[in-house]
Parts: sequence; C-alpha cells; structure tokens
Amino acid sequence: MSDAVLEIETLTITLPPGADRPNAVTDLDLVLRPGAVTCLIGESGSGKSMVARAILGLLPGPRVRVSGGRILFEGADLAAITPRQMRKVRGARIAMIFQEPMTALNPLHTIGRQIDEVLRIHTPLGRADRRARILALLESVHLPDPARLLRSYPHQLSGGQRQRAMIAMALALNPRLLIADEPTTALDVTTQAQILSLIRDLQREHGTSVLFITHDFGVVADIADTVAVLQKGVLVEQGPAASVLGAPKHPYTRALIAAVPKLVPPPRRAASTAPLVVEARGVEKTYGARGLFGGRVTRALDGVDVLLRRGETLGLVGESGSGKSTLARALTRLMPVDGGEILLAGHSVAELSRRQMRPHRRRVQMVFQDPYGSLDPRQRVVDIVAEGPIIHGTEPGIARVQACEMLALVGLDPAAAQRYPHEFSGGQRQRIGIARALAMKPEILVADEPVSALDVSVQAQVLALLADIKARLHLSMLFVTHDLRVALQVCDRIAVMRSGQVVEVAPTSEIFFAPKHPYTKALFAAVPGAQWQDPIPA
Repeated sequence: MSDAVLEIETLTITLPPGADRPNAVTDLDLVLRPGAVTCLIGESGSGKSMVARAILGLLPGPRVRVSGGRILFEGADLAAITPRQMRKVRGARIAMIFQEPMTALNPLHTIGRQIDEVLRIHTPLGRADRRARILALLESVHLPDPARLLRSYPHQLSGGQRQRAMIAMALALNPRLLIADEPTTALDVTTQAQILSLIRDLQREHGTSVLFITHDFGVVADIADTVAVLQKGVLVEQGPAASVLGAPKHPYTRALIAAVPKLVPPPRRAASTAPLVVEARGVEKTYGARGLFGGRVTRALDGVDVLLRRGETLGLVGESGSGKSTLARALTRLMPVDGGEILLAGHSVAELSRRQMRPHRRRVQMVFQDPYGSLDPRQRVVDIVAEGPIIHGTEPGIARVQACEMLALVGLDPAAAQRYPHEFSGGQRQRIGIARALAMKPEILVADEPVSALDVSVQAQVLALLADIKARLHLSMLFVTHDLRVALQVCDRIAVMRSGQVVEVAPTSEIFFAPKHPYTKALFAAVPGAQWQDPIPA
C-alpha cells in the first residue's frame, strides 16, 4: 500500500431513487498520508460527509451504499469488511469527530461515562487509570474544570464545550487516522486556534493522518497540507494548500474562495437614532443552586445592558460559554431571568407569564444554533415552517403555501417541503430553521449562529437574503456569532461578551480598527487564516 495511511480508489456512493442525483460521490480517488492534513471542501450536499461515513461504515444503508471502488486501510478494504471487523477499527484505529455534538452524544450518560466506554472497550486500563486518562483528555482540549465536566451531561455544556468533549473522545486512543467533520464549526475563534494547535500536536507526536472536512477557508489556510475540492460528488481540484488557495484552477474553487467574507469592516455608518425595539437593563441569569452543603453557581449573565434599535443589526461575539446564547434566549423569553429588565418596544416582558407573552411571540423569532436538534424529526418540513403561522391564526392551506415560498426564498426546492429533517444536509437544515423564523414575519430576529453550519457560498446567499429581508421589512437583528469575518460584514455594532458581561460595545468599524479591551484584541488576533489573503477579487 505504499506509505499511505488510507487510499480511496474510484469510490462511488449510490443515493436512493428520487434523490437530486444518482450518486453522492462518483469515482473519487484520494490518498491520505501520515502526519498530513487533507482538507475536503465543497458546498453543503457535495458529498464530503458521505466520504467520511463510508470510511467508517456509517452510511445509512441499504439505500445509501458504496457501489464501487475500494477504501484501503492497513491492508484491508473497509468497504468490504464485516461489521465485526469494522468495530475493531472504528474508534481504535480510525476516530471521527462528528459535525453535530448534541446528536452524536448520548443525552442519558455523562461526558465522563461516554469517554470511559471507549477506553473500557479498547484498552486494558483499570478504572482509576481510565479516570486519570479522561481528566487529562478533557484538560488537553481546554475544557474548564475537567473534574466537574466529567460528571456533566451533554445538555449542561455549551455548544463549544460539547464539541470539545467529542474531540477528547476521538483522541482517547491516539488513532492512526482522525476524521474531523466540521470539528470547529461550533467553536469561537480562540478555541478554534487551540483545537487546530492540538491536532497539529497530535500529528507531530503520533504521525496521525487527518481528513479535515470544513467550509471555513480560514481554517483551511491555517491547517491544510493538501486540499481536495468536491462539487456534487465529483473531485474537481486537488493539490497542495498553497497552490489551491493561492492559484485555484477550477471555476468552482474560484467561486468558493470569492464567497469568503473579507476580514475588513464595511464603511462606517452614521449612528442610528431610530426607536429602541429591545432594551436589556442589568439582566442576570444564574445556573445551579446553593444547598445546605454548598454547591456550584455559574453566573451566565452578570448585569448585562444591551440596546437594539429598529433596522439595526447588533452582533454578539465572544468565546464559548461567555453568555451569548443565554442572552439571546433571555431576550426572546425562551428562558426566565433572575434579575434585571427586558423591554420589547418599550413594554417590559421580563415578568410576563407564558400566556401574557404570547402576543409578543410573533414579533420576536429565533434561528437556533443546532439545526437538527431544533427541528421536529417527526414532522415534514412544510409543517415545521407552517406551524407558527397556523398557531397564530393563519388558515392551514395558506400557511403551507407560504411555507413553500419561504423555502424557495432561502434557496431550497419547494418540492423538498414533503421531506423530513433527517433527509437534508446540515446546511440545508439550517436554511429550514431560517425559513421557519421568517414565516412569522417578525420585527426582531434573534439569530444564534445562523450561518455556522453553512458553506461559504450558501453562507453568502443567506447573509444577502437576511440583509435584503432586513432592509425591506425594517427588521432588527441580534446576531450571535463566533465568526468575526461574518460579524464584520453584517453588523452595525458589535458587543463583545466575556464571562457573562459585555466588556466592549462599539460600531463595527471602530471595534475592528481600534478595539479598546484586551479581550477584544485577543479575539481578532485568533481569527483563523488572518494572514491569508485570498487572490480572488470581491
């Protein structure tokens, strides 16, 4: 097998009848070498994740299956071995970091128990040694208070913390091949930098080969040795990272790079004098409780003040666990607060009951970070999008017609309205979530990482869509993101959060060119690919 860790030869993955194309992947050739990072990039639905799942025998068969080619690893064809043989490879020799940590982690077991299972099955370590190894792994991925997180359940962690726990699980056995499917999608820029450094350290120490699936070209610029570009399941370009990023040959690659948001702010706009639509005054939220024998209390929001004016986009940025998503949920009243005041268009809503809050629900809608966990898997997409308007009085037939229009608006074929969420890619599910929020015709849109799961071309389309709708409807937007490139392009002002507090808020251009707080400076310094200048003009 030469010196390759894994060789993919003319791999073809067949899709079921009725899919948008016959094959998810067609005649793919790819070689992964020891100590090298191969980045597989392409739009949502291009077949990137299918390749990863085929390697580990995780395709949703029998309707989606490998119909041709070979996947050679340590002398065996992974496309032809038995499930029993695959179990010896999966987790021990080849590990995978999945795109959606909330659906990949078992909600019934603690983080420690889930990592312990990997060690218990594949190693002879005793209980004490396994615990020590788990604590070391959690510390290595920079999770705070590993002893506490070891006893925590997935829902008790932030999105970024769940992703880091999954990375720790994947690294538990020092695999020869690590498949990373969008491993930094849910992570803030500082944690991204730490994880990328961690993966590089693993390569240096163990000669690990990495197949890194991502839509973030900044990450590609920082970590890739080789880049392979997939378009609708066909490999259209492959080569050294410097060559592909610096002088792309295929029009599709050039279009992808052209869609990457620039790390520069738009021209400074005049300060808005429009009426306030959202006002938060001294908002507090505490998790945990003190008992007779003590306890741990986390101040997720510690006296937060936020203002949002009509037609304005306010960005919320900060590390995972800084309180961004908690503030977003508090402002939409999806969770109660422990103190402070929240006003929507001058009306205090912090103390309203669920019934009293109902008239305000239509005015404020939210796009959630996890596009799979927030969609009902038992409902067809048309019913998911139409549900809100129907609840608020729209006739069901009209609501479903409007739902199809919303799906077309976010770039989905209206014919997909009869499908279920699991039949879509991660990026397509996120667009469904956006369509559901827009179906209510809200005045205020709270977007919690709305484009984090999208590839750069679709990301550009959705951001343009949000900007168009915002302008036409005079929509106000609270935009939560860890992607500072995106924040610079869409936000009028940016508020920087750290440990439950807003440490700096200023117009976008000012916060980019003259940040005042050391933490803000550190965030911009950690942006992946900050030194990479894409060669394609905007």
